[in-house]
Amino acid sequence: MEKINIYGLDGKKKGLVDKPSIFFIKYRNDIIQKACEVSQSKNKQIQGRDIRAGLRNTAKGWGTGHGMSRAPRLKGSGYPTARNVGRVPFAMGGRRAHPIKADKKISKKINKKTHKLAIISAISASGDISVVKRRGHQIQNFLEIPLVVDDKIQTIKKTNQIYAILRDLGCNEELDKIKKSRKIRAGKGKRRGRKYKKKKGVLIVIKDDFGIVKASRNISGIEITNVEKLSINKLAPGGLAGRLIIWTQSAFNELNNKYGGVI
Repeated sequence: MEKINIYGLDGKKKGLVDKPSIFFIKYRNDIIQKACEVSQSKNKQIQGRDIRAGLRNTAKGWGTGHGMSRAPRLKGSGYPTARNVGRVPFAMGGRRAHPIKADKKISKKINKKTHKLAIISAISASGDISVVKRRGHQIQNFLEIPLVVDDKIQTIKKTNQIYAILRDLGCNEELDKIKKSRKIRAGKGKRRGRKYKKKKGVLIVIKDDFGIVKASRNISGIEITNVEKLSINKLAPGGLAGRLIIWTQSAFNELNNKYGGVI
């Protein structure tokens, strides 16, 4: 079994740990992309039109013999739109000819085993230096891939301490890249609560939270997830494999327990 280093919070080697067999699997990029597409489909809101839209009126056809078209007209008199054409698609305020149906199925599905294989593939790809570089992460001074850190990092409760630890672990270029990547979004999204967009940074995988989640939530680009709740959106955002990941020692050891049986 291949060994990899465990690093302390100061960036110095502290010990060795067995590398889980999941990192020796050849990753499947096609399955990763499929799983990500399915996951994204579940976040979409169904579009549609009210089935009574344009029909809430008194319009009724007059029949023939009036020297007027037989289009349905609003009942009544004495108000500006009385006797105007209504209800039909060509009328002002009428129904749409072929409205978008709200009952359309836009949520996609994937087999459980295929989804699990996608998670395994994404974890395996995160341990390949060439794939991580290809995704655009800056790893010139990154200590090791995959990087395992002492569990003490889970107890940090100060943002400046987390920031200093990440720099000691070799994330200087990555943190600077994320900070510079913040751009104003093109299009209507900028006035819908998502004005800015930025690149994805380091993902920290933990076993237990003793303050690290709250401490790191204000560091741009940094995401934290529990090893029990690994998702394809966290491991391979946008369907692109090779996320830069920092594992805590307990989370790293948990990989064999969680995914060792499917190897």
